[in-house]
Amino acid sequence: MLFRIGFLSVSIIDVFDVFLVAYIFYKVYEFLKGSMAARMMMGLLIIILFSIFAEILNMSGSSWIFSNLKTVWVIAFVIIFQPEFRRLLLYLGQNPVLRRFVQVSTTRFIDETIGAVSDLSRKNFGALIVLLRDTGIKHIVETGISLQAQVSKALILSIFNPRSPLHDGAIVIQNDIIVAAKCQLPLTENPKLDPSLGMRHRAALGLSEQADVTVLVVSEETGMISLAEQGILTRGLTEEGLRKRLLEAFSPDKPQKRNLADILKWGEEV
Repeated sequence: MLFRIGFLSVSIIDVFDVFLVAYIFYKVYEFLKGSMAARMMMGLLIIILFSIFAEILNMSGSSWIFSNLKTVWVIAFVIIFQPEFRRLLLYLGQNPVLRRFVQVSTTRFIDETIGAVSDLSRKNFGALIVLLRDTGIKHIVETGISLQAQVSKALILSIFNPRSPLHDGAIVIQNDIIVAAKCQLPLTENPKLDPSLGMRHRAALGLSEQADVTVLVVSEETGMISLAEQGILTRGLTEEGLRKRLLEAFSPDKPQKRNLADILKWGEEV
């Protein structure tokens, strides 16, 4: 026993348990913040607290009501907000600690992406592909259409076919999943940008300035492949040059972030 509060004995395990539950609720609320699910979660939390107080005070009637209401609320919450739970599971899957136990095949998703980008380049099909690392961009994903489909060359080519209703905007890839398509990205406000750059390149730079992402661009006019990271655009990448950059960026054995000198060095090499 660590200490006593009235008739309650508090141990180190109890303290750890309280902090763990509080941390879980905080992270879930942080992820859902601003959505209807967050407000419902707060309502569920209030019901749980009332239920606990009712049991401590031996209020059998109130305790029975709150316990049953709590069960119904949880079931309704899960049914109504299935999409939010899917996004939450993807978010948890991005946790670097969990990655040590469940690792996505980095090489497979890179191979599929590069294969698609190379074909899009040869066909002069414009494309905008956002590759997420550890930073969530929920506000960007919500501007598009949810897919939750495994990354494949065929699917990416299908999305960016000019006849596809999803070809405008960007796709967002997280781990081995295409989370959404037709997403709208913020445009860069850099006044020194080359005026010849099109909207896709400006959008790629804009998002890379705000989040820890790698954004691939295929020019519709020239078929040129470009890559944006940390507000810096590398143009004219070859297939091998692109592979090298992506393996470096998404290798599980190397740090995800690179400094400006590293990125400039990459630009010289490719």
